[in-house]
Amino acid sequence: MHIPNLDKAKIRSKQEVLTKTYENIKESNLEKIGLNKKYYIKTYGCQMNEHDSENIKAILEEMSFSEVDNMEMADLIILNTCAIRENAHNKVFGMLGRIKHLKEEKPNILVAFCGCMAQEEDVVNELMQKYKWVDMIFGTHNLHEIPIILSHALKSNKQEVEVYSIEGDIVENIPAKRDSKYKAWVNIMYGCDKFCTYCIVPYTRGKQRSRKKEYIIDEVKTLKKQGYLEVTLLGQNVNAYGKDLDTDYKMENLLEDVAKTGIERIRFVTSHPWDFTDNMIDTIKKYPNIMPYIHLPLQSGSNRILKLMGRRYTKESYLNLYNKLRKALPYSSITTDIIVGFPGETDDDFKETLDVVNKCKFDSAFTFIFSPRKGTPASKMVDNISLDEKNKRLQTLNKLVNKYAKERNDVYLNKTVPVLIEGYSDKDKSKLMGYTDTMKLVNVSGDSKYIGSIVSVLITDVKTWSMDGVIK
Repeated sequence: MHIPNLDKAKIRSKQEVLTKTYENIKESNLEKIGLNKKYYIKTYGCQMNEHDSENIKAILEEMSFSEVDNMEMADLIILNTCAIRENAHNKVFGMLGRIKHLKEEKPNILVAFCGCMAQEEDVVNELMQKYKWVDMIFGTHNLHEIPIILSHALKSNKQEVEVYSIEGDIVENIPAKRDSKYKAWVNIMYGCDKFCTYCIVPYTRGKQRSRKKEYIIDEVKTLKKQGYLEVTLLGQNVNAYGKDLDTDYKMENLLEDVAKTGIERIRFVTSHPWDFTDNMIDTIKKYPNIMPYIHLPLQSGSNRILKLMGRRYTKESYLNLYNKLRKALPYSSITTDIIVGFPGETDDDFKETLDVVNKCKFDSAFTFIFSPRKGTPASKMVDNISLDEKNKRLQTLNKLVNKYAKERNDVYLNKTVPVLIEGYSDKDKSKLMGYTDTMKLVNVSGDSKYIGSIVSVLITDVKTWSMDGVIK
């Protein structure tokens, strides 16, 4: 049994990061353990969690499990969790309540709890005390050990807890059952060393660990051969790729080498403004298969709040970078993240955030009310802003964000743009949906033969968060 420890999760040493390969450490004698059994997985959170679930699915299917989309039909239920905000935390515990009722009816169902919440000391303590019927708890560092954890859970009548609070190594060649046939997530690094004062990620994901370029390039080449048209390079702070390696090979070099594979579309998330270099901008501009879409979190427009957040840049330096991007990539779309109601945020601080939004006119923004995460420095700061005031600020911000999102979309009206058609629209099954190179959602009428193709679409109608069009 290994229980997470917050103090250990903070440690950053110079210990060497080891690269292991899945085929050399997997338990091959457990390949039939899931024969005639079904699994259901529910994923919360970011793209990294989504890709972790793709790995989990593939490992389970190597063990002969088959996937179902209804948890009432499952023999194994897995919750892959997110710890970034309280809302996600509450949703997970709400789901546990539903699962408990199901397990009371079907006591042989196995329940697994994993992901970022599993890395939180308080969460695991609560699960061990109040949710003893949860059979398995494992974290972000050892999802490749699912077979052995599951094997132990099947043999014992006790809760299996295997969560490591470590800096972490890298395991290559973990299989993935990808959710899309046309778009793929590709991890280029794990963990984060920025330690923004509000963020739990450095504690749940470990230290910054860049994959070796050879593994990344080989993965992209393989995806291209398999017919994938788009890859998204993933990391908590992709711009810092390579800084932990003893080499001069950095993010701009990786972007160039991935572009040279010839894959149709390349994206990357998430960027930290502090690490966004001029060389990166030049590389994005140079290669047409690097998409003109940048997600550039702002978080706050107040220098005072940015300093309290530990963001390591100023309002002025952010605007300077933003303007460089707009000048070099005039066709690009730029989106952001913004937190309102950070402890100590005054009306003047909030107005400075609005000032940056007015200057940048973002294509869209993910906006949130500050959510304290236990164990982070910000959770100990005095928060004297009422929830009512936070909600008012969020509404004011969202109104402004929506205004500029619509304005940015308006310029597409009557223009023809490239769209990767991914499938049918969730809201209207009679229409197809896809995304432009600038990450704009487009709904079109058309034959299913276009699914999995990049087609030219004439934009005929524009809304705040989507557009309609016809295939040319």
